[in-house]
Amino acid sequence: MKNFKRYLVTSALPYANGPIHIGHLAGVYIPSDIYTRYLRMKGVDVISVCGSDEHGVPITLKARKEGVSPQEIVDRYHTINKKAFEDFGIAFDIFSRTSNKVHYETASDFFRTLYNKGEFIEKSSEQYFDEEACCFLADRYIMGTCPLCGNENAYGDQCEKCGTSLSPNELIDPHSTISGSKPVLRETLHWYLPLDKYEPWLKKWILEDHKEWKVNVYGQCKSWLDHGLQPRAVSRDLDWGVPVPVEGAKGKVLYVWFDAPIGYISATKELTPDWEKYWKDKETKMVHFIGKDNIVFHCIIFPAMLNAEGTFILPENVPANEFLNLENDKISTSRNWAVWLHEYLEDFPGKQDVLRYSLCANAPETKDNDFTWKDFQARNNNELVAILGNFVNRALVLTNNYYDGKVPARGKTDSNDDAVLKEIARIRENVESSLEAFRFREALKEAMNLARLGNKYLADAEPWKVIKTDPERVKTIMNIALQITANLTIVCEPFLPFSMEKLRGWINFNELKWSEAGKTDLLITGHVINKPGLLFEKIEDEDITKQIDKLLATKKANEAEGAKTAPGKDVITFDDFTKIDIRTATILEAEKVPKTTRLLKLKIDTGLDIRTIVSGIAEYYEPEAIIGKQISVLANLEPRKIKGIESKGMILMAEDKDGKLVMVTPADKVSNGSMIK
Repeated sequence: MKNFKRYLVTSALPYANGPIHIGHLAGVYIPSDIYTRYLRMKGVDVISVCGSDEHGVPITLKARKEGVSPQEIVDRYHTINKKAFEDFGIAFDIFSRTSNKVHYETASDFFRTLYNKGEFIEKSSEQYFDEEACCFLADRYIMGTCPLCGNENAYGDQCEKCGTSLSPNELIDPHSTISGSKPVLRETLHWYLPLDKYEPWLKKWILEDHKEWKVNVYGQCKSWLDHGLQPRAVSRDLDWGVPVPVEGAKGKVLYVWFDAPIGYISATKELTPDWEKYWKDKETKMVHFIGKDNIVFHCIIFPAMLNAEGTFILPENVPANEFLNLENDKISTSRNWAVWLHEYLEDFPGKQDVLRYSLCANAPETKDNDFTWKDFQARNNNELVAILGNFVNRALVLTNNYYDGKVPARGKTDSNDDAVLKEIARIRENVESSLEAFRFREALKEAMNLARLGNKYLADAEPWKVIKTDPERVKTIMNIALQITANLTIVCEPFLPFSMEKLRGWINFNELKWSEAGKTDLLITGHVINKPGLLFEKIEDEDITKQIDKLLATKKANEAEGAKTAPGKDVITFDDFTKIDIRTATILEAEKVPKTTRLLKLKIDTGLDIRTIVSGIAEYYEPEAIIGKQISVLANLEPRKIKGIESKGMILMAEDKDGKLVMVTPADKVSNGSMIK
């Protein structure tokens, strides 16, 4: 493995249209912080950069809805999130923002470099235009009926009911969210990055040179590359963002996916005049911490941009995590189904480390995981209090009681003592190897094993009994217990920085060098320690009940909102109804559509024929579970191409009060092709 002179750690730029929640923390910011703190303890040259992603249509939509400027929206959430990160102990060297002047200059220069090198394709295409508002419409400014689930409030880029990725021309009866009018197609010029040009290089760089990447990251990249890359627009018709810096581009800005990752570069420029050594020296190791929804941008698109520019280094690793759910439901900003960081810090003052511990111990490293308040309470009470806190308290209280707070001399050791001393070094090595491999859950478990070792050692040695018969033996026992305590302040520091700072104060030990971890003479004979307090406190049921009640209130509000009866539609004639051909059918085959998370490709028997339907139901049904299931389909819906697959028809789904889609199926088995009247 190559040794690097320095490290550049980047964390996904949080979108400045809402506060930080626990999903963001578990997926990106806690792993990033653990890794950065570990590197700093090793004494290496490392910087950690992040900042607010402040451009894009969702921000302009929120601003329009509130009747304020986009700048007011991003100012609000940048301030909230910056303070929340600071209070939570996320140790960024800089938390910048993409509305800064330095970012505008950096992004513009980057675009111009690629433009002057001829790396872009200039292409005209027809896009929707609002004649009343006199502007082109970004995808999120267009709404219509989803062709898959029938949701009448689908956006031009995604249906938030069934989760299907869409393009504006796939919507049925599209309308502008600005004026409400029906948009028309007009020609507009844009610049495209030809990702297909870089496909051979990307295949070698990822599939051959980076097989060590996490399975979920490598697999998603391989899927994209196997199915072929297409040119991707780098500009949009908007008035909020970095203006495209070439002639003839009035009213056009850089597409946010192109603009945002350049924010890592501009933040580094803002941080230090020596920014180039972190971005252009091959002796620098760059690591991107992101969530799985950003894998394609950080592993394929941004590297292609850097490669096209030609002077920048590439990421060595992109340890993306999966998603975290909340109480068995997907975290949703729009439904307020989240635990917001700034609210947690108000409700649980001084308990930053409890949330850090809980989210790391249950991190979605290889699959989606679930956060529950009961598990949060149990991890605090049964692990932090009962294991780590209990050992530290016993070791320090006994030392104060027996030796006036002075570290006793270690005498002759027996085989059990020697085994424990050897285990201290082994645990340190295990923590280090896990951190180096980005296995943070495993690293935390190993660090806690040091506290478990201490508890078992004291329980087996029983110094409170032996003190009556062999006081010299107790000196050795307590010396070893205190060496374990000192080691805890080092190996647990990346995970529990607030608690370890408190513990170091109690034992008057300020050493934070990783190289010292594993040593068994950290506290010398006669070293004075202070009287301890409680390292962690129990979280009572009433504290958890308040949080659960808060979520239940949110759920009831969502159900009440969802339970509102949709307004009736216009009256139709019986002849209109007879034009609709709804039939029973059976699913013969089902598989996920590549490069999507919510689309299933289904082969069905309609009684009339065997056909393919693409449906946005992967969030609710596993492919293998629905094979053989009888369903209802709208058989005479005009065919549409979805992700390059011709879909002939639509499965009928019922939407329950919490937004879940359920198949409409006949109560009894009937022949395929039976008419539903």
